Amino acid sequence: MTTLLTAAQVVTPARVLAPGWLLLDGDRVLEVGDGAPPRSPDLALGDVTVCPGFVDVHVHGGGGAAFETGTPEAARTAAAAHLAHGTTSIAASLVTDRRDVMERTVRALADCVHDGVLAGLHLEGPWLSPARSGAHSPGALALPERAHVESLLDAGGGTVRMVTLAPELAGGVEAVRLLVERGVVAAVGHTDATHDQARAAIDAGARVGTHLFNAMRPMHHREPGAVGALLDSDTDVEVIADGVHLHPAVLATVFAAKPGRCLLVTDAMAAAGAPDGDYRLGTMDVQVRDGVARLASDDGHGAIAGSTLTMDAAVRHAVRHAGIGLADAVHAASTAPARVWDLTDVGALEAGRRADLVVLDADLEVVRVMRAGAWVSPSSSPG
Repeated sequence: MTTLLTAAQVVTPARVLAPGWLLLDGDRVLEVGDGAPPRSPDLALGDVTVCPGFVDVHVHGGGGAAFETGTPEAARTAAAAHLAHGTTSIAASLVTDRRDVMERTVRALADCVHDGVLAGLHLEGPWLSPARSGAHSPGALALPERAHVESLLDAGGGTVRMVTLAPELAGGVEAVRLLVERGVVAAVGHTDATHDQARAAIDAGARVGTHLFNAMRPMHHREPGAVGALLDSDTDVEVIADGVHLHPAVLATVFAAKPGRCLLVTDAMAAAGAPDGDYRLGTMDVQVRDGVARLASDDGHGAIAGSTLTMDAAVRHAVRHAGIGLADAVHAASTAPARVWDLTDVGALEAGRRADLVVLDADLEVVRVMRAGAWVSPSSSPG
C-alpha cells in the first residue's frame, strides 16, 4: 500500500514546493510533487515544512552516551537522542586515543554500521597538530605513518568513511593519498598548516575542511592558512552553527563563499540532549555549563570541547541568526553531507530514496520524524 502525505512546504534539492506532497511506498519515496495531489491524502500534515532527514557526519555522542565507549548500547542511545531532533543518518566520530583503544572501538562500532544504527565512522585523530589539538589528548597524538593508518582502516572493514588529519605532519600528504586510494574521505582539520601545505593536501585529494576556522591556524591576509585554501577550492567545509564556535556573520560569509558546499555538523558530545554536568570526551574531562562544553579548568574557561548541539537547532540558528535561507540550511544539513559521504539512499526527498522525513513547524521546531517509512517517537532507536 502507498501513503500520500501533503504539507504547506516540501523541501527538495531543486526547490521548495509550496504546497507539496509525497507518495511513499513502504520505506521508499515513490513520487514528490507540488500543487494538487493525485488523490485524497492519507495524512494532511497542514501548515508545516517537510524536509529530508538530517545527516550528521561529525558527532561524538548524545543523550548522555559517547561513541568512543564502543558499545552498541551507547551507539543506540546517542543515535536515538539525535533521531528525536531529526537526524536520521548519523556518523560516529572518534577522538584521539591510544592506537589499541581506537582499533578496538572501530571494530566494535563497525557492527553498528552493518546493523544500520550508524551511517559510518569518522576518525578525528590521532593524526592532528599538537598546536591545534583542542580537546584531543596531546599524549595520544601521532604521526600518520602508513602502517598506523592502514591498521585503523582495516579494523573498520570498510566502515571508516572519513578521517580528519593535519596535512603538515610528516607523512600527512602521503596519508591523504592513501585515504583516497582506500575510498575514504580525507578531511583537513586540527591543523596549523600554511596555505601551501593545505593546498598540497587538497591537490592530493582532501575533500573536506573539518569544522572550518575551529582548531585551525587563523586566517591572515599574508598567510591565509588552511582556512584560505579550503575557501578557495572545490572542497566542502563543515560549520558548527551553535553561536559558540562561529559568529553568525562568519557563518553567513562561509555560506556565501561556498554555495552548496557547506556541511552543517553538530560535533556533539555526550551532553547533547542531556543536562549540564561533568562529562568525558575520550580521555579528557569536560564541563558543560549553560549548554557549552569546555575542557575542565579551574576558571571554567577551558578550550571548547565539541558541542551540545542538535541538527534541528543548527538549522534554526543558521536561518534565524545568520540569515541563511531555509532551503540552503536544509541542503547543508541533509543533501550535502550525504553527497560527500556517498550516501546515495538518503539526504534528499527524491523518488527511490529512503523515506526519511523531518516535519518542522513555523518556528522550525521538530513536530514529527520518519525514518525508513516509519514514524518514530523521541525515544525510538534507529537500529
